Amino acid sequence: MKRNLFKFVVIAVLLMATTVSSCQRDKAVTGVTLNYKTLELIIDEPFLLIETVEPKDATNKLVRWESSNPDVATVVRGNVTAKSVGIATITVITEDGEHTAFCDVEVVLPLPPTDPIETMIEVKGGVFTMGCTDGACNTNERPNFPVKLSSYYIGKYPVTQKEWKAIMRNNPSHFKGDDLPVENMSFDDIVSFLEKLNEIYKPFPDSLAIPKYRLATEAEWEFAARGGKDSRGYKFSGSNNINAVAWFSDNSGNGQVNERRTHPVGTKEPNELGIYDMSGNVWEWCNDLWGSYEDKAIRTGYDPALDMWVNPQGPIVGGLHVARGGSWIDFPQFCRVAARTFPTVNHNSLGFRLAISAE
Repeated sequence: MKRNLFKFVVIAVLLMATTVSSCQRDKAVTGVTLNYKTLELIIDEPFLLIETVEPKDATNKLVRWESSNPDVATVVRGNVTAKSVGIATITVITEDGEHTAFCDVEVVLPLPPTDPIETMIEVKGGVFTMGCTDGACNTNERPNFPVKLSSYYIGKYPVTQKEWKAIMRNNPSHFKGDDLPVENMSFDDIVSFLEKLNEIYKPFPDSLAIPKYRLATEAEWEFAARGGKDSRGYKFSGSNNINAVAWFSDNSGNGQVNERRTHPVGTKEPNELGIYDMSGNVWEWCNDLWGSYEDKAIRTGYDPALDMWVNPQGPIVGGLHVARGGSWIDFPQFCRVAARTFPTVNHNSLGFRLAISAE
């Protein structure tokens, strides 16, 4: 009898120890978060919300999902599907019901991008002197040289964030605003944008050649900035008074250095061709790779009969593309029509505008 009692006591102690040990191993959930607090989706667009349950070693991490309006957006294990225009709140709830996280989802119609051809300016072909002509030369703007260009079209404004979002469904820009120039993208991002844009639109649908939206060459960019055949020889694009035509270091922050930023396109005066923001606001990528003006051998297009460069382009190989025009953060010297640089990283002072060859 005593032996049986001893066995019972031992078993009870072991069970209690196991229970205590198990309780000690259990860790209660302390919270849950979602990777997004707000989302904007187009109809039929799927999106994965990911929950994070804290602490990481909590014993029970099970959650359930709910949508406040399944007619607008449904959710299954974090997979959200936009169903109709409206607003819905997606909620994730821990199994104990004590912790929740929310994501507000707005479902919108697809943004039909305006055909860019409607805001393109025709630049009639002509001859001009490329490089520094105003005497305030940076080293990389010399020597200047004669260039002859065929006609082409170039964007009236830099590409805006609204236009970028309509095509890419994201916004890399540091300064947010639909009418602000898109910035902070890589050159490869621009290539992807152009590919998608050209899948949607053909600038001249009846053209056999089917021109495509592209970036301007460096020569095309400078000719347009100078006012093309209508040029009046201004230092900046459209004026010798930089405040009239450009957002730059002195005026982009209303006198406050820490408030300097980009501004809505088209809010300064245009140049002779009716083109805006070719000085200041954002630097603009060109299609050409960087090359020194002194090394004539690297450029294409020299015509010995005319003794000038015809539709020139920069080096065929290289790693850095040219940017032109200066930006909101730059001094006037770098907003001149001849100023040039070669960006090495994405930046909130760097955008682009479109070009197409004439039909």
